[in-house]
Amino acid sequence: MFKTLAIIGLSLSSVALSNAAHADWQLVNDKSQLSFVSIKKDSIAEAHHFTNLEGTLSDSGAFSVNIDLTSAETLIPIRNERLTQFVFEAAKFPHAVLTADLKKQLSNIKKPGQHVLKEVDAQLDFHGNKKPLKINVLVSSAENGDLSVSSFTPVIVNSQDFGVTEGVKKLQQLAGLPAVATAVPVTFALTLKKQ
Repeated sequence: MFKTLAIIGLSLSSVALSNAAHADWQLVNDKSQLSFVSIKKDSIAEAHHFTNLEGTLSDSGAFSVNIDLTSAETLIPIRNERLTQFVFEAAKFPHAVLTADLKKQLSNIKKPGQHVLKEVDAQLDFHGNKKPLKINVLVSSAENGDLSVSSFTPVIVNSQDFGVTEGVKKLQQLAGLPAVATAVPVTFALTLKKQ
């Protein structure tokens, strides 16, 4: 859930990025990251990320990012398994998808090296629930036509919005923790390669 939100933020920023050239762009997984922070016992914060992201942006503005929820990496294998099984319920909902129509935003970047800060409207489809999101992104273009998109401010994802609060409570119970936050900050840095 946390990763999905993060990915949504990334997707939106990518969408706002570019009209530098009329082409399609493909997300480069090994040069992109979507991270989220979990908070337990009211004050212990830990950073996590997803290892498998896919995404595209067309020159017409259609943007989509697909997050493989089974690729959550918390650096603790049993926690990865529990997050995937109980919160994401990945057997039933294996992916989270962020989409946006960025046609209006594509005209903001006209030449290499230019940077644009934009609030973007997007939609996150996660755990069978679709929610609109507004994301502040910083977009820059490279000389070769590639785009980079990053979150200018964290995106806060609330478990109640996507029906995963019971899964979070299950994680809390299994780990024997007095508290686990149900609202999670998500950040992202994405690279989109010109095709």
